[in-house]
Amino acid sequence: MTTQMSPVPGGVDPRAFRAALGCFATGVTVITAQADGRRVGVTANSFNSLSLDPPLILWSLVKTSSSWPIFEAASHFAVNILAHDQIDLSNRFARPAEDRFLGLEVTEGHGGCLLLPGTCASIQCSRESVVDGGDHWILIGRVTAFTRTDDAPLLYHRGAYSMAQPHPQAAAR
Repeated sequence: MTTQMSPVPGGVDPRAFRAALGCFATGVTVITAQADGRRVGVTANSFNSLSLDPPLILWSLVKTSSSWPIFEAASHFAVNILAHDQIDLSNRFARPAEDRFLGLEVTEGHGGCLLLPGTCASIQCSRESVVDGGDHWILIGRVTAFTRTDDAPLLYHRGAYSMAQPHPQAAAR
């Protein structure tokens, strides 16, 4: 089924736009930081590479997030790319909670960024800049260290968790 959207006077239907964006499969990350003795982590799929030279990444956070003051104060943050079996961890950091880190064995990285256990990759960053992106802040980070495993990543597509599989045509090449 194909649906088309006509321009709407005064704006775009947010639900229809969100559904269109959901057609783009993304990885699932938990972005973490700490400042002034407070730790924060948010589930985000707005992560993207920006530059290889210098090594830069970006991600975005809604301006109304209660986590913003800590990300704003922190000099460093970590992008924890979740493995296929970490749906519970994704949900933990996507929902309100008193202490999302309770019971987790986190490791401190550069500048005090927080590394979560069992991820398929982690990218430590110093905050390079923050850009106004409408209703979001776009945070650009300079990569200071990273690790990766061979674990498959957790994906998000059309409003649901998903898994990556090799495409049959790619295997034939």
